Amino acid sequence: MKKLSIIAILAAALSFNTSCDDYLDVNNNVDAPDYIEGYLYLSGIIQNYQSIYYDIRAVGPLTQMMGTSSYTNFANNYYTSGSDAGGELWRMVYWLQGMNLENLINQSVANEEWRLAGIGLAIKAFSWDKLTKYHGELPMKEAFTPDQLSHHYDSQEDIYTQVREWAYKAIEYLEREDTHSYGSKISSNDWIYKGDKDKWIKFAYSVIVRNLASLSNKSDFVSKYAPELIECAGKAFQSPADDATVSVEGKGESSAESTYNNFWGTYRGNLSRSYFQHEYAVQVMTGSIPKYDETTGEKYRVENQDYYPYELAERQIVCDTLKDVTGHYDPRMAVKLATTDNADYEDINDADSVKSYHYYGSTFTSTSGPIGTTPSFYGRNATSQYQGDVNDGKGKWIYRDDAPYILMTYAEIKFCVAEAYYKMGEKASALQAFKEGVKADLEFTATYIYPGTPGQTTGGDKITKDLFSTLANEYANGPYVEGITADELTLSHIMMQKWVALYPWGAHEAWVDMRKYHYDIRYSGDYPKLSNGWSETMIDQKWDTDESKVYKGFYLAPAQVQGRKGQYNTRNYGSPCFRVRPRYNSEYMWNVPSLESLKPISGTADNYQCSIPWFAFPGEMPENL
Repeated sequence: MKKLSIIAILAAALSFNTSCDDYLDVNNNVDAPDYIEGYLYLSGIIQNYQSIYYDIRAVGPLTQMMGTSSYTNFANNYYTSGSDAGGELWRMVYWLQGMNLENLINQSVANEEWRLAGIGLAIKAFSWDKLTKYHGELPMKEAFTPDQLSHHYDSQEDIYTQVREWAYKAIEYLEREDTHSYGSKISSNDWIYKGDKDKWIKFAYSVIVRNLASLSNKSDFVSKYAPELIECAGKAFQSPADDATVSVEGKGESSAESTYNNFWGTYRGNLSRSYFQHEYAVQVMTGSIPKYDETTGEKYRVENQDYYPYELAERQIVCDTLKDVTGHYDPRMAVKLATTDNADYEDINDADSVKSYHYYGSTFTSTSGPIGTTPSFYGRNATSQYQGDVNDGKGKWIYRDDAPYILMTYAEIKFCVAEAYYKMGEKASALQAFKEGVKADLEFTATYIYPGTPGQTTGGDKITKDLFSTLANEYANGPYVEGITADELTLSHIMMQKWVALYPWGAHEAWVDMRKYHYDIRYSGDYPKLSNGWSETMIDQKWDTDESKVYKGFYLAPAQVQGRKGQYNTRNYGSPCFRVRPRYNSEYMWNVPSLESLKPISGTADNYQCSIPWFAFPGEMPENL
């Protein structure tokens, strides 16, 4: 009788188990569903582009767009290998976007949701293009292989090719007929283009242009890459209306999440004390690039000069100090640069007042530079986060709580085209693209002007949009844009105007450009080694008198230039930095054998950060040193 009771109980249990599978299945987590609709991934993937601004903290000093008292080792072209500093792009691509982006693409392809699949692949191409330029070789083919604990690295050349293939596939998907009725599913989660597939197609073509432009100093650029760049440019961004930006809600102190505010806004305060405008940015945009004694490295002083204490270089590229002469003044300095002048914002619509603002830049690691104390990017004292006791949310320009993240602009694409035509020997076409690029950046700059309130010290820009527009037209029609002839156009005109257009949101791409021209070092073309443009104590850089120098007035930190005689970390063996090491807590903890196998310099070598990446190496990469 007892045995029968047990059998009955077991039978009942089995019956209960059969009818209540869902209830008792403890292996199914209802809070972590096995399947998520593709569009739900989109907003989080796009939001994580704020990581780009995180890592500008590292490359901003390397490009001299920023001074810093935080990332001082990057400012001096070295950094601690056992640190995750400069590792946010790695984290973004492999983790924050990571499998979410892979799932979005794969699910969308399986469901023939071609618009979603195309957007996903365009995003993937953009992110990986940026990541490889930053780090060099990467785990790509094995990046998302399940249950794999170590990952082999792919060559940068292969990654470059794959980036373009992803972009072309994105275009193919976006151009396919898509019968799905998405409603607002895509538009409400796409913080870049609101689901506009035509703009995403232009975006993908622009990624290809940007990718190919970074190869412009390779020996086979004209024959192998330039024609494709020019062809894709005709289908890429066609006006500033196509610019790729990520919308940010920007709720200031009332926000429940700090990420609702721009990383560079006043609420998060990341540019308040530790980062400040560099003297080189001030020199370029004010036309006050000094003249140096090539023997001593000292700047020539000019007596009885207050604001411009140094003699100007014989030939300016972007603008000059003749602000009283129509067209010589570049109004972008009143927006892109910060000043503590006009603290009460009374004269923001007065041209003479705006033109007379004083701008000061820092040295590499100090807010007190040779020409004054540097204001913060918010236009306030570098040691003060806010004006007053309250976070007003009003920094200036793109340094505001509600400012978008800038990913890529039409102006940048036009400068890529100008450089390609210049390398091809088609100077008339190069000049046309150059002029269009400058005018596009003037328009881009104006878009994000938020004038302050006259009589109130609550922040904002110290110039109105109307005044900026007037001065911008004068500048565009002046000697530094329309006044340049095809015969006068130089590579410096193109690249320095591109540097201004990228300032400082595009510091990553500016660093690409500076590295492919090898920081204007007297570089032989071989891999980093002593007597190849540098020694253990001195960088042999081109002086401004050298016609082949691209970035006039630019000198690396340990160069024989006033205030810049420090040495790199001894582990650099005298070389400047050409890449950022992979993320420490990822690769140097778990993937050391793959790092050690990298050529021509092992990823575990002391000077791996000095290894010139494939895109910046003129010819074929050497197998070994």
